[in-house]
This record gives sequence, structure tokens and C-alpha cells, in this order.
Amino acid sequence: MQSYTVQAGDTLCGIGKQFGVSGEEIKEVNQLGSDNIVVGQVLKIPVADNYSTNIYTVLPGDSLYTIAERYNTTVDELIKLNELSSTLLAVGQKLIVPGNKENGSVESYEVYIVKSGDNLYDIANTYHMTVQELMDINQLTSTALFLGQQLKVKSNSIPSASMEECYGEGYVEPKYLEYIVQKGDSLYIIANKFDTTIERLMELNNLANINLSIGQVLKVKEL
Repeated sequence: MQSYTVQAGDTLCGIGKQFGVSGEEIKEVNQLGSDNIVVGQVLKIPVADNYSTNIYTVLPGDSLYTIAERYNTTVDELIKLNELSSTLLAVGQKLIVPGNKENGSVESYEVYIVKSGDNLYDIANTYHMTVQELMDINQLTSTALFLGQQLKVKSNSIPSASMEECYGEGYVEPKYLEYIVQKGDSLYIIANKFDTTIERLMELNNLANINLSIGQVLKVKEL
């Protein structure tokens, strides 16, 4: 049995795909009454103790062969793990790669390109890192950034399973009205503004607490 801490955007189905189990198995093991999970929640995953995986983001020049070599596996194993129909890869594509818990997992990184309004604190938060960690791996001597700058960040998100994979063919994902958090906002204020509840906002956005940040995009209600 392994444990996994829920990240932003996670679903039971997506987590299950990373570990080679179904969302229903995870739900049963954790005695969950619904598919709702929140950021920071720790889930038990029903896999062998010595089994683990990492997430690798494809970079320019990568091939299945070079990635397989890096993670001490085979091209066939990568194809099987990711259910690939060919050996063609796209830059930015996320792949599940094997890791051995007993020997320590291999850290995976991807490239983030700095955009207008970015700062190290927000980027670090997005990728579940500290500002110091971000500065260390990029050998930065100050927190100043410039547009177009390339930063190495942790590749720690799970490749998202399509809703069709999770819920069957013909499933149509709901569309939501979204709101950008402004200075002075709170979940209470936003809930009142859109005639909903704090609990519903937290559920829709996988929030573990009521803290918000300016510029954060929230789903507020289904259209």
C-alpha cells in the first residue's frame, strides 16, 4: 500500500491511472462516500509497496528510447504504461515512467516559460516548490525574472485522464462559470456574489482551506 497527497486538478480516475489501479479501488480502500477529493488529502493507494512511478514531461530532442534509458526501463514498458499507440512524442507531453521506491525515485523536471505578471512565489506555489528550491535548481542569484525566461520546475502533476476514460464513452464534461479572485475577496464574499456556498466552492475547486490568492481562477457554478 502506498500513500498519495492530492494535488490541484487531481481526480480519482487520474490518480488511479498513475498507479495502474482504478478510481473505484482507491475509493473503496479509503472508504470514500463520493468521488470528491481535496488538495492536501492523503489517499491510500492499493499497489505493491516497492512499486512507484514518476511523471516526466517530454522536452525537445527526447525520444522513447532516450527516456527509457534515463529511467532504466524499456520502450515497450513506456508504451504499455502510457497506453501509447505509436512511438511519436510531443514536446510538453506528460509520460508515466517507472521508479523504484526501494532505490529512491528519480526527480522529474519540466520547463516553464515566464509570462507577464509572473513572480517566483506564484510559480513555486503552482509547482509545489519553495522559492529557495526554485532558485537553487535554476542557479538564480535574485528573485528578478524576465519575460520568456526558461525555468526548470518540478514535473509533479499527473497526466490527466480524459473524462471519457473515467466515465465512459459519450460523457460530456460540465462547463462552469469562472471567477478571477480580486483584492479583498474571500470565499464568503464570492459565495454570496454568486448565490452559492463556501462548501460548494471548495468542492468544485479542490480547496483544502479557505485561503485565496489574487488572480486565482475559481469555478463558481455549473452553466
